[in-house]
Formats: sequence, structure tokens, C-alpha cells
Amino acid sequence: MPTTVLSGFTHNFLGKAPVWYKQAILLFLIANPIVMYVLGPGVAGWLLIGEFIFTLAMALKCYPLLPGGLLAVEALLIGLTTPDAVYLEVLTNFPVILLLMFMVAGIYFMKELLLVTFTQILVGVRSKSALSLLFCSAAAVLSAFLDALTVTAVIISVAVGFYSVYHKVASGKGYQHSDHNANSDEEVIELHREDLENFRAFLRSLLMHGAVGTALGGVTTMVGEPQNLLIAKVVGWDFIGFFLSMAPVSLPVLVGGLVTCWALEKLRWFGYGGRLPKPVRRVLEEFAENERNKRTKADQAALWVQAAAAAVLVIGLAFHLAEVGLIGLLVIILVTSFTGITDEHQIGKAFQESLPFTSLLVVFFAVVAVIHEQHLFKPIIDYVLSLPESEQPGMFFIANGLLSMISDNVFVATVYISEVKQALDAGAISVEHFRDLAVSINTGTNLPSVATPNGQAAFLFLLTSAIAPLVRLSYGRMVWMALPYTLVMGGIGLYFVVYHI
Repeated sequence: MPTTVLSGFTHNFLGKAPVWYKQAILLFLIANPIVMYVLGPGVAGWLLIGEFIFTLAMALKCYPLLPGGLLAVEALLIGLTTPDAVYLEVLTNFPVILLLMFMVAGIYFMKELLLVTFTQILVGVRSKSALSLLFCSAAAVLSAFLDALTVTAVIISVAVGFYSVYHKVASGKGYQHSDHNANSDEEVIELHREDLENFRAFLRSLLMHGAVGTALGGVTTMVGEPQNLLIAKVVGWDFIGFFLSMAPVSLPVLVGGLVTCWALEKLRWFGYGGRLPKPVRRVLEEFAENERNKRTKADQAALWVQAAAAAVLVIGLAFHLAEVGLIGLLVIILVTSFTGITDEHQIGKAFQESLPFTSLLVVFFAVVAVIHEQHLFKPIIDYVLSLPESEQPGMFFIANGLLSMISDNVFVATVYISEVKQALDAGAISVEHFRDLAVSINTGTNLPSVATPNGQAAFLFLLTSAIAPLVRLSYGRMVWMALPYTLVMGGIGLYFVVYHI
């Protein structure tokens, strides 16, 4: 315990994070102004990106909002960016903020329906390869018409439900035990520890297959990812036009991704192939049976309301009747109104998962503002545009992919499509070549960006969600498990961009 006020400050700084981690963050904060003064804002900007990636990689040591936020505040203080630039980035991405605030909370109120549905799938499909393929393909189809973050929120909600059910039993408690800490294994009975570890491996693989599925489907349509809609508006594509333009690249990649999913489960490489232990399956089957038996008429009515809300959600998102976040708010209003959830504190619980990540995303946009203000990517863009026209689509794909691995793919796509549009307006490239480059930019930002959690908001959301520490899904493990998908999706995507567009 601290014995002086000074030691109290030291103890409180970043809470329970390891001492070496606290020292590293302090070193970053001291070094940045010095680097800015000695080497200039360009070097300081790239250093800041590396430091922010470090905080993401150490997400299980300390939630990245805190150290990342300190770095972002310092970037503002030393002039790497301005409050107005950060505000503009946030404003540009406001639909994503709305989505996180309300859609994730909306999914929370549908968790009973999701748990019932996916429990039946889990206990009904006994082949792990078939189950993984089902998760990956379902995530791909849903992401093509909804959006990756919504689909990821569904998968996370389901995984948390499964894990909580078994963890209670493994700790010697009943399904309905409310006062239980799933983050601690102290009460887990020794007999169940091996099964719990195997169950974690099983859930990790399903989560990663599902997350990759959102990227496979998200690239195919103009509503699949935020940057798709932006690119479609700039080029002038409608829904069908966008799909047909991307199809020569997106569909072969989809097939390759699904084959990779099946192969990884069969070969048990890269951390995949974990099977559902028989004792866990029995617990989940008993849980499903117990839930069916004790379900009252009011519970059944609530499930029907959630199903109706799910239909409204799908229709609203598929036809883009309103911004995604507003549709999420509609779901919250409908489900709570017709299922008797009227207590403010009960409703507040739904926002506990989404708002910390929303805050983290705003910090992330501050780092993106640094990239924008310091023009860190401009030399790469200028170099690619200086290449012969025939080489540009492939190089744009590679450059977009590499930059999306360390930055936000929405930002990268925004910068690149605006630069290419300027080249078109200046008469430097033809309309046909402009469309080819748009395909390259869209696929380049969507496919190789699965390599790291930085690249896609859905992956970052998964890393910082409640399920990640429960199943031991760290930054490094995500990168390792995503590697085969990165190679396959990136390789196939590059081949078809170069030779078939």
C-alpha cells in the first residue's frame, strides 16, 4: 500500500497495470515532445502511431482508452493535430459513433433470442468444421446486407452467453446464479479446468471465423462497410452496380476464405480446431432444455417481440431506411416497450459494453487526425500515382492493405478515393481507370486489413469486448489466428485485381 501521497499517485496511475507498462507509457509521453522538437512532426506522427498500436496490443493489461487517450491529448498539446481536426474526423465518422451507441445496446436487448437460436445451432451441429463454416458464411451474408459491427456484436453477445452458462457450472453454481464473476477462475472446480480451457479455444476459433466472415461479406456490397458507401457515392455506383464491379474480386476471395475456414479446422493450424468438450455440450444441452421447460407465456411473448424487432432491424438495414444507429435506437425502444423493461438502471446496463469502445474510437480518430494533418500517407499516394497506369491497381491494393493494417481502413479509403478523384477531375486518368482504381481501393482496404485489430472496427471491437479476456483472445493471438486468412484473402484479392479488373 502507498505510504506517501507521491507513492499514492504512482499507485493510482493506470491502476492495476504492470509497473513496466506504466513506465513504458510515461516514456512515450516524455519522448514525444522531444522527438517533435528534434526530428519534426512527421517522425513524431509515425512514433505516435506505433505507440498507439502498442496500447492496443496490450489491451488485456490496460484498456487502451486510458493510455491511448493520454497520447492523443499530448498530440493535441504539442501541435501534431488540432481540436478542430479531431472534431472533423469524429463528425465524418458520426454514423459509426451512432451505430456503437445504439446498435450494440439494441443487440443486448435481443440476447435471449440470440442465445436460444445459437444454442440450438451449437448443440445441433456436431461437426466443428461444419459449425465454423456456418458461422463464417452466416457472418459474411449478414455483413453484406447489415454491417460488420452489428454482426460482430451479435457474435460477441452469443459467445458471452455460452461462456457464462458453462463457467457458472464449472464453478459449482446453477445456470441462474446472478452473483457470479466470469472473469475469475478461482472458484472453478479442478475437474472442469481442462474442459474450460478447451471451451475457450473452441469459442476463440468461432469468434475469429465469424469476425473474418464480416470482412468477406462486407467487401461485396455498398452497405457492408462504411467506406463502401463513400466510394460508391464518389464513383456513382448503385447497389447492383457496386456489387457487380466488386464481384470479379470479392466472390473469388469469398470462396477462398470459406475454403480456408474449413481447412484450418481440419488441419488444426494457427490455434484453430478446438472441439467442444462433451461435458460442455451436455451442460449446454441441459441449459437449453431447462430454459424451454421454465419458459412462461410472458417469456415466449418477449421472444416473439425480439424476433419482430430482428425483422425490423434486417429490413431497415438492408434497405438503408435510416442511419444504422437510429435503427438500433428503434430496436431499443420497441423491445423495451413491449417486454416490460422500464427501469432506467436496467436499460443502462445495455450501454456498458458499447460506450467505453465508443470513447476509444474517438481517441482513435484523434490519431487518424494526426495522420491526416501531417500528411503521413501522402508520399505513398504520390508514388503509386507516378507508376505506369497498368501497375497502379495492384500497387493501390498493396498500399491500401498495408496502411489499413496500421490505421483505420475507413480513413485510408477516404484519403485514397479523394486523391484519385482529384486526379480524374484534373484529367490525369480516364473514367474507366478511375473505376478500376476504386475497386482496388475498396478491396485493398477491406481484405488485407484483417491482419490486425487496427484495420477494422469490428476486429478492434472484438479485441476490447467483454469476451476477449474471458477466452484469452489477445492482440498477438488475433494477429496469429488472422494470418492464414490475411495471406489467402490478400493473395487472391491481389491476383484478381491485377489480372481481372
